[in-house]
Amino acid sequence: MTVGVLALQGDVREHIEALSELGEAVRPVRGGDDLPRLAGLIIPGGESTTLSMLLGSSGLFGPLDAAIREGLPVFGTCAGMILLAGQVLDGRDDQRGFGAIDLVIRRNGYGSQAASFECDLDVPALGEGPVHAVFIRAPVVEGAGPGVEVLATLAESPQAGHTAPPRPVVCRQGRVLVASFHPELTGDRRLHQLFVAMTKGERP
Repeated sequence: MTVGVLALQGDVREHIEALSELGEAVRPVRGGDDLPRLAGLIIPGGESTTLSMLLGSSGLFGPLDAAIREGLPVFGTCAGMILLAGQVLDGRDDQRGFGAIDLVIRRNGYGSQAASFECDLDVPALGEGPVHAVFIRAPVVEGAGPGVEVLATLAESPQAGHTAPPRPVVCRQGRVLVASFHPELTGDRRLHQLFVAMTKGERP
């Protein structure tokens, strides 16, 4: 089975390395011809408006949207989370998304690049031991629908110069997994393992 990584912009190489370390076959996805026979797809962190425009100009948006609606498992990190969300606040009017998970997301909700931070998170679905999370211009979850399973919450965080209330940062709904941060930037592969299990129909 092969897992794809959307390879238009962002942390493509880091996600490919993470999946390769887990022994998974990986395919960069740059066009619709790369989608058939994928077990799942990762939409990496990067710049969500740029990714949205590149999805349109490459002709990939339509085929990928159809594949997700037909049940392709997908994992979105940071910008990928924004593209998968049902509603995006503070985005461009012409920004397109897949509406694959019932979340309301605010772009750059934790602040600018200068406000990036790291912390340890408790993610019970991944077993014992904290997950070290790297937040870079990260999206904030402003609301989650009843069908969304919150796997991790950030209890307190610096947000645009003040302390923010607790927010979900890892969520799952059906075959869709999202994270506000960049798991590909650390050596902890447990979130990637969770997604690989989802592509095989397992439900950790």
